[in-house]
Amino acid sequence: MIIKTEEELQGMQRVSEAVALTLQKMQAYTQIGMSTKEIDEYGRQMLEAQGAKSAPFETYAFPGYSCISVNKEFAHGVPSDKVILKNGDIINIDVSAELGSFWSDNGCSFVVGEDIQGVQHLVDTSKEILLNAISQISGGVKISDIGNLMETKAKKAGYTVIRDLGGHGVGRSLHEDPSAIMNYYDRFDKRRFRKDSVVAIETFISTKSAYIQTEADGWAFTGSKGGFVAQHEHTILVTAGKPIILTAANGI
Repeated sequence: MIIKTEEELQGMQRVSEAVALTLQKMQAYTQIGMSTKEIDEYGRQMLEAQGAKSAPFETYAFPGYSCISVNKEFAHGVPSDKVILKNGDIINIDVSAELGSFWSDNGCSFVVGEDIQGVQHLVDTSKEILLNAISQISGGVKISDIGNLMETKAKKAGYTVIRDLGGHGVGRSLHEDPSAIMNYYDRFDKRRFRKDSVVAIETFISTKSAYIQTEADGWAFTGSKGGFVAQHEHTILVTAGKPIILTAANGI
């Protein structure tokens, strides 16, 4: 969406704070031995306490209130009482919600317990790339240039990027234009970020795969060539200078 009034800005700030605090609290709550269903239920309670509604549940009839993905599953994972977290698991929690007719989105990957799978560097790289990319966004900047930055930094760190998932506009619904804010350089993409627009910028940094495959449940994504993927996401307001990170309360 394009922010045109103070009321719209305040609405986006409220919903963004709700999803950011929920994500931050869910990460802190997560412990070895918990099921992803327990974590999701905690997140539901957090959202409802703030008057917010789960976006995937409301929009797509998703069988959960947040997407929680573990190990080789890295996005759209369905919370389950059968998925019990173990020491060293890499987990991704993605929280998006609606509040007062405004929508916001954020997510993060992290390691539970000790880094016995050797993925902490991947997680750290994903987070660093996200923050670096956001710092370069302002009105008029080419969307493809940000994709180029993400891809270049991922390659220098020894990783690939997922090429068929990306960020998106957000605000009056969960997914809006500009769609497909990708993690790689597309020379045919001439679009530019627009001042006063709200977008969700997200990384998908991978150890092996460049594309997704959908698992048997019809929801969860894994890499087409296996490996691990780390994702981090902020909802931001594009300005003439440095962007405003609306979901800064998540601590990413």
